[in-house]
Amino acid sequence: MAELTIMGALRNASSPRKALQPVNNWRQGWRVIHEPTTGAWQRNEELTRDNITTYPALYACLNRITQDIGKLPFILRKLGANQIWVTAENPAWSPVLRKPNGYQTQQQFRETWILSKLIDGNTFVLKQRDNRGVVTALYVLDPVRVTPLVSEAGRVFYEITYNSANNLLPVGFDGSKIIIPASEIIHDRINPFHHHLLGVPPLSAAALAAGKNIHILRNSSSFFQNNASPGGLVSGPAGMSEDDADKLQAMFNSNFSGENSGKIAVVGADLKFTPFAFKAADSQVVEQMRYSDEQVCQPFGIPPFKIGIGSMPAGLGVDAINLLYHEDALSGHIESMENLLDEALNLPADWGVWLDTDPLFRMDEGKRADVETKLVNGKIKTPDEARFKFNLASTSGGDTIWGQHQDYPLGMLRDRNDLNPIAPTDLEPLDPIEEDDDTKKSINNAAVMHFVRAAVTERARNAA
Repeated sequence: MAELTIMGALRNASSPRKALQPVNNWRQGWRVIHEPTTGAWQRNEELTRDNITTYPALYACLNRITQDIGKLPFILRKLGANQIWVTAENPAWSPVLRKPNGYQTQQQFRETWILSKLIDGNTFVLKQRDNRGVVTALYVLDPVRVTPLVSEAGRVFYEITYNSANNLLPVGFDGSKIIIPASEIIHDRINPFHHHLLGVPPLSAAALAAGKNIHILRNSSSFFQNNASPGGLVSGPAGMSEDDADKLQAMFNSNFSGENSGKIAVVGADLKFTPFAFKAADSQVVEQMRYSDEQVCQPFGIPPFKIGIGSMPAGLGVDAINLLYHEDALSGHIESMENLLDEALNLPADWGVWLDTDPLFRMDEGKRADVETKLVNGKIKTPDEARFKFNLASTSGGDTIWGQHQDYPLGMLRDRNDLNPIAPTDLEPLDPIEEDDDTKKSINNAAVMHFVRAAVTERARNAA
């Protein structure tokens, strides 16, 4: 078997770099250290990306979107002659969708793709091709190690820098810098506010809100390490020297705080200790944290109740809630991934990569049965198509849409003469007779029979 290569990657590794200019990378300012205030790094109050992403609300947002898109399998579909998309297999594209690379399942591949996009704003996927030029593997790169470059002619390249050859990439990426053309990279980006080739992640918008809550949690942790006992005021008679006050403060801080909180202090000179008391309601810590958690959810488009904040909105069913979540938080990522894979695999117009959303909208057994029954009775699905949803085999005649014998198309009903009203002039006049109750009944019966005979005659005439 011919050795797998990356078409164009190594050939362009020796391209003259003076003609390529790196894109102004705004990300370098916050990726490593994020300072909520000036001088926070010197005071050990900086917020790194590692401890921001482990904040519970932010972690839940990242985990929810990543896991939900990860469980949507790839489907390769072809547009049929009847303009209906049907699931199909193709030896050139199906294998790489089923197994993107040697160390990830397709679910792990999708999760890595979305996680890179949410945290960094960019996902860079390297294509590996065989000697025919067919894409046989896809690798999600570390966005920190990829730099977009633009030539003087406006062509886009990507510089990949890995410090070690042990990087799970194909042969040729041995740790040196390699410049490859844009045709060999899938670049998914979100909200490129600063440059068309660099996205701005939701994480950067949620960082300050998450950082504020991290500081609240740190302060709360320190407070409860002190047995939830606030500081206090030591007062004494006038005339205490500054040195005596400093010694007294140092004694209390060292002997009666932290693990020593609650011990008994014996101090003379008529000194009194008055603790600083406050109510939890006055600090509004819970309200502040909840408000910040809601702000964390906003950049991701996640309803707060999806990650356990607040309660579900009244009046909305489970289906409506899932649809709302899909439209606000997931659909943009799903559409972007589908379109980029269509382009990356060079699919014709009548082929497409889809993400199957059925696992996202799974219903209970009773609800599913009710929905499928309505679709079959409404002549939208065949019985076999409904049975496949329950992993049941096909049946005889199940591939046909069934209807009752007395049902007619509306156009046929419109053209049927036997349903046209009979004009009164077509009826033979009845002889006037004196009416009583029995006479009225006889007249009505005769009129009915007359209509019936006329209808039967007209139908027989049409049939002939």
